[in-house]
Parts: sequence; structure tokens; C-alpha cells
Amino acid sequence: MRTLTLNRLAVRRGVPWVLWLGAAALATGSASARDTGGRYPVRIERTVFLMGTYATFVAETVDRQTGLAKLERMVRVIEDTEAELSTWRDDSVLSAVNGQPVGTPLPVPAAICGLFSRIAKWHAATDGAFDPAVGNLIKAWDLRGEGREPDDGEALAASGFDKLVLDAETCAVTRRAAVILDAGGFGKGEALDRVREAERNRRGAWFIDFGGQVAVSGEASDGPWSVGLAHPAQRQKAVLELSLAAGSIATSSGSERDPATADGRRIGHIVDPRNGRPVYRTGSVTVWHENAFVADVLSTALYVMGKKEGIAWAVPRGIAACFFSAAPHADDVVFRATPAFTARFPPSDSPPGEEETKD
Repeated sequence: MRTLTLNRLAVRRGVPWVLWLGAAALATGSASARDTGGRYPVRIERTVFLMGTYATFVAETVDRQTGLAKLERMVRVIEDTEAELSTWRDDSVLSAVNGQPVGTPLPVPAAICGLFSRIAKWHAATDGAFDPAVGNLIKAWDLRGEGREPDDGEALAASGFDKLVLDAETCAVTRRAAVILDAGGFGKGEALDRVREAERNRRGAWFIDFGGQVAVSGEASDGPWSVGLAHPAQRQKAVLELSLAAGSIATSSGSERDPATADGRRIGHIVDPRNGRPVYRTGSVTVWHENAFVADVLSTALYVMGKKEGIAWAVPRGIAACFFSAAPHADDVVFRATPAFTARFPPSDSPPGEEETKD
């Protein structure tokens, strides 16, 4: 299994973990060449600022030129996804939905139609713990700024994915209230899945760290990728190293940079859509899924639920999730993993300390 060198900490607010990012850029030579036509692979790395965070791409290819072209394709896929899902760009599809007059249908591209159908599915499956129609709540609490306590419940009344109607036959979306969609709980996962689909039939392994969510094409030429998860309260300290051979890992957590109210009370950057209030916990939750969109969605939903409710929800559904708990200045971490998580990442990958794996 590869040992990767520490590259950087993601800078986006709320990113809860540290990751070992692929050998040195342009490193050559490895233990084998499984997917490179019999030649030893060249590894190319590129870091780009996308969707408000840093994305680092690592690709194995037969030569530098091929690798650079591969990374460029992957970056373009995420840029195209951002062009659709950005809430900062006035010309994005998501901004068009957010600005459409209430009661007036808006035709959307087929890809967005399918995306909204999947969002609706997981919104229902999680009983509303995952809900991207929380833009008004984010604004009311000033979660992208200094933070404040709202005066009333108007923002909650103007929130909720159930206030959008999707006509699957015509691919038209209608807002029944002035809700605002935010892609923070699914956008990165959707982008990573689009990269996977675009590169599905191309040779050469790849790895992407997208602001704290990782996706891989499969094993690298010399085995699974090594991914380190951070102490939930001490971001520079890794507490769990996972061997990732497939799929995607997403983590949700509080942050030391979360805003606070005027009286100094810390408020989280993730909203519980069910009651309209931010969630602030000192722990984190990591989810593995073969589908990056689902991993992104469920890490958010399970963080909102909390450990007790989240474990009760995830275990019978076979979700691979692990909850980490720690006091702000404590070194010890208590973690609880679902059976699906320990099956995917055997206990030999686990750190010393207290482990809870019972249902």
C-alpha cells in the first residue's frame, strides 16, 4: 500500500480532515504497471480552486503529456458542473432556479432534472435531514459571515425541498415558495461522479481530493490509495488511515472557524433543515459509498442526525459510516463504526483507543 506525503489542509470552512495527497508531483516509477500497457506509470498532480475550495487531482498515465491531458479533462468536467450548480454565478442553472418567480415552471437540463430526482429521493429517505433548500436559513443565520441569531422563523417557512415541484416528463422545476437551493451538501459529490463517468473507459488510475471529499477510479498501480482522516477537533492530527480501493469518502464536521453569535455562542455551518437551526458538534462523521454524490449527501445527513440517531438510521440500511467524538482539546478520540464500515475498512486500519461497533 502506498504511503503518501502530507500536502496541505483544505481551506474551505468546515472541512474536517487532513489527507495524504499523492506522492510528489510528476513522480515516476512504481511497484507495478497494471493499467498502463506494461509500462511504469507517470504520476501527475494538479491543484485547482473550484467550487470555493481546492481540488487536487492525481493521475497515473504512460507519459507526462497524456497525464496532463487527462487532468485537464477532469478539471473541465468539474468546471462544467460548477457552471450549473454555483450559487455565486448569476448564469448557473441553480441560480436560475433560485431566481425564478414562485409558481412559474422553469425548464432545466436533463442532467439537472435527474439530479433533482436523486435529491428528492435522499431527502425523503433521510426524513428531511438532507435538504439543500436551506439557502434562506444560511442567510438568516449569516453562516457564510460572522453569524447571528435570527429574529423570527420566516426563513424556516421559506425553506424545504418539498416546496419545489419537479415535472419529470418536461424537466421543469416550480418553486411553491421562495426557497433557495444551496449545493454545499451535494455539489462536490455530483462533480466527482461526473468525472468518474467521463473517465470510465479511459486507462490510468486517478485520485481526487476535492476540499475534503475523496474519490478514486480504483486501485493505483501499486495498490489502494492511503487516505488519512483527522482528529475532529485537531485538524493537523490524523487518527485513522484508510486503504481506499474504490468509491468515495466524505466527511462532515464542525469547524474552529464556525461563526458565533453576539454573546460568543458557537454556531455550526451546517443547518438542521428539520428545525431550522445550525448544528454544532465537536465530532465528525465519515461515510464511504461507491457513489460520490451519495457519500456527500449522507455525510451531511448523518452529521445532522448525530451519532445515536445516525447509527440507528445507517445500520439497517447497510451504510458504511463512522462517527468520531472528541473534546476540543483532548487527544483521545472515541469512534463508532457501522458494520458496513468495518467490513469495508477492517479493524487493522483502526487507530488505538476506544472503538464501538455494536449495533
